[in-house]
Amino acid sequence: MKGSQQVIDYLNFLLGGELAARDQYFIHSEMYAEWHYGKLYDRIHHEMEDETLHAQAIIRRIMMLGGTPDMTVNEIHVGKTVPEMLQADLDLEYSVQKHLKEGITLCEKEHDYVTRDMLVAQLEDTEEDHAHWLEQQLGLIEMIGLPNYLQSQMGEISA
Repeated sequence: MKGSQQVIDYLNFLLGGELAARDQYFIHSEMYAEWHYGKLYDRIHHEMEDETLHAQAIIRRIMMLGGTPDMTVNEIHVGKTVPEMLQADLDLEYSVQKHLKEGITLCEKEHDYVTRDMLVAQLEDTEEDHAHWLEQQLGLIEMIGLPNYLQSQMGEISA
């Protein structure tokens, strides 16, 4: 099936963001594991897996539309402290949200409703799961203080 070149190009742009999110979550989860924050590791490792699935869906859609996936990863931002890491991940999710919304608009313009629906599902996951959880964690740090928050995140990795 031959799809809109504009949609294919935009999907490749989105792919770079999903790959960056995957890689950023990967390094952050490993840092949490090293610091014995097992609860943070488990959650962020799960987010890495979600981003991998998002990237896989985009790759498959690009190929179905007759395009070639561009595996160039966007820039990542590795934090040095837990709050920096959570904020960097949240900033990345906000960026992904913005770009998904632009992609949804493009798909509607190009009458590609299947790709649109895929992007809407990814947007829901990004807003309701990823970004919301990160906002909650940063809020908890504000409410209970960083030492209490970090103590609550300690433990063995369950995965």
